[in-house]
Formats: sequence, C-alpha cells, structure tokens
Amino acid sequence: MCGRMTLKTAPSEWGQLLLPLVNADVLGGWEPRYNIAPTQDILAVASDPEDHSPALDYFRWGLVPGWASDLSIGNRMINARMETLPEKRSFSGPLNKRRCLIIADGYYEWQKMPNGKKQPWWITPAKQSTMLIAGLWETNRKATGTPIRTCTIITTSANQSLSQIHDRMPIVLEFEAAEKWLDQEADGQAAYSLLQPIADDYFSMRQVSTYVNNARHEGQQCIEEVQSLF
Repeated sequence: MCGRMTLKTAPSEWGQLLLPLVNADVLGGWEPRYNIAPTQDILAVASDPEDHSPALDYFRWGLVPGWASDLSIGNRMINARMETLPEKRSFSGPLNKRRCLIIADGYYEWQKMPNGKKQPWWITPAKQSTMLIAGLWETNRKATGTPIRTCTIITTSANQSLSQIHDRMPIVLEFEAAEKWLDQEADGQAAYSLLQPIADDYFSMRQVSTYVNNARHEGQQCIEEVQSLF
C-alpha cells in the first residue's frame, strides 16, 4: 500500500523532464510537500481522451468512479492492485483511456514490528530526484454537481529490497515506458503490459519518526532519519 507521499523537490529540478509532454504553467502555485495524504491534491500528468494532449494538473488522491454519488468512496481507492485492474469495474475503464503519471520524490510505508507497533520509513529513488508512478484517473460529476478529477496509484508486489518493510509498492515507470503509458493509441492490454516491478536497487530508504503519522504535520521533520524506534 502507498498511503502518504512527498514532493518537496522544486519543479526547476524535474520540470525539464516533463517539458516534451506538458505545459507546466500549473506549477505557478507549487509548494513543497512532505506529507501528502489521501483526499489531498497531488500532481499528475494525464492525456485528454479527446484531443490526446498530455497536461500536468492537480488531482484529488482517491479515485471516485463516475457513477459514485459520494466522494468518500475515494478513501478506499487510493491504491489499485495491478493484479486485479482488468476485472474491477472501477479500474477497467480508466485502464483503457484514463491513465496518468503521478509525480513524487518519495513515499512512506509502515513496517509492522514484533511488538505490534509500526516503524515508518521514507522510501525514495536512489539515483534521481523524482519518480513517475503509474496511476489511473476519473472525473466525477454526480457527487457534488461539479466535475472533480480524482486518481489512484497502481501497486504491485514489493521487490526484494522493500519486502522487509511491506508486501506492496507503487509501480514506477521509467521515461520510455511512461510515454507509452500516456499514449491514447495504446489500449488497456498494451498499457497493462508496461506495469512491471521496478529494479531492486531503484529505491533507497530511511527510518523516520512517528511525527509523520499525523497527516497534519508538514516540513523537514517528516523525513529526518532516526534510529529504530522499536
């Protein structure tokens, strides 16, 4: 599961990577985030199903299907399991035409300890500042009467290096696969074939304090390394 993220890296460091894909004007109000939680807005690149042009924008984290009459359903759809995407009603449609890339520079996971408590870890790319996470998006008008765009993160089984912490991890796409993921000419089956676990050495990780457990907490303290608490 991926339930908290960071994007503290300034757009000046990662925006150039996206320029072939998007107009980055939306970044004018960007602020560093150290503790992004579900239902909050996250940055993602998505292709418009009609004109096929990729665009960078903010999406509410937690996918709300178009048929849902309550936004709270998104609280249970912050992640989508890769293994069951084609068979789930809420995800099969977006897999065909509403795919996105979620921009982050890290995420948090909580390791269950022998004493029953949980140790938080901050997990980040080892050799680059940011990563592109495979996601799905949807527009809902029924819940509030106005269009709300929401998204979910696709997860898979953890690779060997992360399995000691948790059994799931987000699917990170390298740039070539990321471009294909956004390609509106690719059907759901072709896009699905791109969803592969990232290499074992892709991530680095550090133990952080339980300060991050509170979704209202922000700032550098969230990612400061600590010795094991338990």
